[in-house]
Amino acid sequence: MNLERYQYLNSNDYHDYEFWSEGPKGRIRKMVTFSRIPNTDPAIYNLAFGDLNSITGELDDTVISNNEDRQIVLATVANTIAEFCDRHGNHYIYAKGSTASRTRLYQMGITSLWEEISMDFEVYGLKDDDWKEFAPNSFNYGGFLVKRK
Repeated sequence: MNLERYQYLNSNDYHDYEFWSEGPKGRIRKMVTFSRIPNTDPAIYNLAFGDLNSITGELDDTVISNNEDRQIVLATVANTIAEFCDRHGNHYIYAKGSTASRTRLYQMGITSLWEEISMDFEVYGLKDDDWKEFAPNSFNYGGFLVKRK
């Protein structure tokens, strides 16, 4: 994917990624973490994303940063998925926001980057307890499965 994104650092055998969001609220440390969902075949990895709490050192997926760089942040997250797949194989990646509105925000981000994302990834949305091929601007999904082509 050839989108503007932030540089990031990876750790924990390419399961954790950290980067800095930059905008009117300053520099905000972000984190993306991939963890295997137990008892899934084929393997599915959960993608957790949020701000890195400077006090606890833990990922906080409930904070609303509003640093006016959403597209760059989402492009950075998408790039970590590609790198994770480079290192660990083309597994399914599951993502869902911590709230329905955050899941909707992720859907809007996928839709806005759809031309680039669809070139490299298969994307499915959860609708009525069933996985459907992602269709931009169709209906609200409850979560997403992504797999590199």
